[in-house]
Amino acid sequence: MEFPFDVDALLGERVTAVDQHLQPPGRRGPGYTAAHRVDLQQQLMTIIDEMGKASAKAQNLPAPITSASRMQTNHHVLYILKDNEVKTAGKGAIIGFLKVGYKKLFLLDRHGAHNEVEPLCILDFYIHESLQRHGYGKELFQCMLQRERVQPHQLAVDRPSEKLLCFLRKHYNLQGTIPQVNNFVIFEGFFAEQHAPVRKLPPKRAEEEIKPYSLTDRECKRPQGWRV
Repeated sequence: MEFPFDVDALLGERVTAVDQHLQPPGRRGPGYTAAHRVDLQQQLMTIIDEMGKASAKAQNLPAPITSASRMQTNHHVLYILKDNEVKTAGKGAIIGFLKVGYKKLFLLDRHGAHNEVEPLCILDFYIHESLQRHGYGKELFQCMLQRERVQPHQLAVDRPSEKLLCFLRKHYNLQGTIPQVNNFVIFEGFFAEQHAPVRKLPPKRAEEEIKPYSLTDRECKRPQGWRV
């Protein structure tokens, strides 16, 4: 996806990690005034908004679940992959992005027990349609794993598409899932190693039912009556 500004210089690295502060890593130095920095941040916000729209369209979602405004209000990290080789007007282009974040969830293990956990979650993943099946998704995903220092089986995935499930099977041998009653998918080995503590919940009482789910961005955006 191309933009009317210098993406290559704006993002700097091949894969750029952006947090809620939306600070562009490129073009920093004493020569850049506060006005310049605001302009660069606006460019980054444009990239995030447009890529979020493209991802929502590809997944047939009623509205984007990734946007600059949502990034600013959540502790998520957006990994953006740029194309260094595109020479159109010398400005570069964006290949895709991967959004991750820690969420507190109530998940079931193989024994049906509720576990309160806070794993790293895959929240949105998109590679431009014209560039899929070229290894870019694996490159982006692998970079995220290394920077977050997490193994694939430790992830929880928010409402994955069949395409994403195929991707995880092919590249990371994630096949066996542990059934859940919420929108998240976890795989065998998830409870074997957890960076965050796993707390088993006591048996629920009739007057205080424990709900083993977490309201997701996708659920919030889903209009009434919309079904999977």
